[in-house]
Amino acid sequence: MMQKIQRFGGAMITPVLLFAFNGIMLALSMAFQNEDILGAIAAEGTFWRNFWGVIEQGGWVVFTQLEILFVIGLPIGLAKKAAARASLAAFTVYMIWNTFINAIMSTWDFGIDISDVEAIGVKTIGGVATLDTNLIGAILISAFVVWLHNRFYDTELPDWLGIFSGTSFVVILGFFSALPLAYLTAVIWPPIQGVIASLQDVMASSGTIGVGIYVFLEKILIPTGLHHFIYQPFEFGPAIVEGGLQRYWFENLPEIAAHTGTLRSIIPAGGFLFQNAAKLFYPVGIGAAFLATSKPEKRRTVMALIVPTALTAMLTGITEPFEFTFLFLAPQLFFVHALLSASLAMTIYSLGVAGHIGGGLIAHISGFVIPLINNHLNSILIYWGVGLVFVAIYFFIFRWAILKFDIKTPGREDDDQDVKMFSKQDYKDKKASSSAAASSGSSSGGNAAEQKAAGFLEAMGGPDNIADINNCTTRLRISVKDPDKLADDATFKSHGAHGVVRNGQAIQVIVGLDVPKVRDAFESKVNNE
Repeated sequence: MMQKIQRFGGAMITPVLLFAFNGIMLALSMAFQNEDILGAIAAEGTFWRNFWGVIEQGGWVVFTQLEILFVIGLPIGLAKKAAARASLAAFTVYMIWNTFINAIMSTWDFGIDISDVEAIGVKTIGGVATLDTNLIGAILISAFVVWLHNRFYDTELPDWLGIFSGTSFVVILGFFSALPLAYLTAVIWPPIQGVIASLQDVMASSGTIGVGIYVFLEKILIPTGLHHFIYQPFEFGPAIVEGGLQRYWFENLPEIAAHTGTLRSIIPAGGFLFQNAAKLFYPVGIGAAFLATSKPEKRRTVMALIVPTALTAMLTGITEPFEFTFLFLAPQLFFVHALLSASLAMTIYSLGVAGHIGGGLIAHISGFVIPLINNHLNSILIYWGVGLVFVAIYFFIFRWAILKFDIKTPGREDDDQDVKMFSKQDYKDKKASSSAAASSGSSSGGNAAEQKAAGFLEAMGGPDNIADINNCTTRLRISVKDPDKLADDATFKSHGAHGVVRNGQAIQVIVGLDVPKVRDAFESKVNNE
């Protein structure tokens, strides 16, 4: 059951990956239309202002079409075969369901005027006015269609009904299922909206303690893959405001930037965007602790690993190499890390800082610093001041724990062992191995993703040993039939893995940001072979 939940959580990352770039473009376009920042060039009616106004509208697409993105994106991660066809079926059934809701509520009285698209609880999706079920409805309908797809896509129909087989059969089943589901939604969703509204009031008024609990839970659940269920209802869903806090932040950014009081006073729920608040700082503190405690003869290797990994983490917010290194070497340090992240969030929130800080330096500067620097420089300085203090706290706590308990972090391995995280030399060795294999007629393919996929598949015992395939942001998640057929970690690393996490039949290969390409190549090889 846990593995299925993890798979579901990992699948939700597919559409989430689209938000980072669009968020940056939104923030930049709003900043470049601000006369207080750029002066007369950004005045109303100028070509500059109009140009960036057009760019802003493009940036809004992923936020205004959030539900559709999740409906299409979930099958990519959840479908066991023909994922593109599953996405098509999910979108079709989702729009049929919304259309049925519109027709039912237009025909009978359920206490909500569905024709009033400005009313609370009503939203236009794909041109259809329907109940605003937000991500909840999108995820449930998409997951249901994926279940239909996985179960009935290969159903054999008589030859004279062949035109209705495959995706058409899945959509037919979805069509007839959507009608009772639409009626059920019309009956039960309005009261649920009332409960959600009450929950929003409770969470928004929970103050500093609530923010701390939220950030702690998001961090501590990262190893399970369930952290998506913590932050997504707040950042993209209705847990606080309809449409999610991230969308609310960008929609109201000009007013927030013009406000002269504290950020917390204008967006008191902004602390529930702090799950990434520590990402600019703890890679520095943890990386410095790894470096300071490494053996002198391994220090250059550790530095070659830590510096690029820390820079990547700070720029993009991808911090898993750090988190998973000390998670599986010393879980107690991961618990401390979750506490420190929550403490940082609580500290800056108690000092009046709130809002979408961003998951990396690029997003932070474009979406927080540039728009707010005129009226909220104090909040920016508070965030950075507290963050730098926490760099020192991370460093001293991790250094003390590593030395006290002799934890084998990178550079502290036994003399006959290599540094456990992926180093430049590992990469060179892997490239040399791949080149040699290619020159000798290897069938692993002509690009890096295919070579990695071929190597990982071989290390997992071949296609017959693969039961399930999935991925998250940086990890290839595989369920195998027989864990005893797996090669050792060194073999995976020789093919480009940063590390391997084993939990019975559930295997996680830490690949990096190119994991979607590797997953596609891996899945293709399994299906073809």
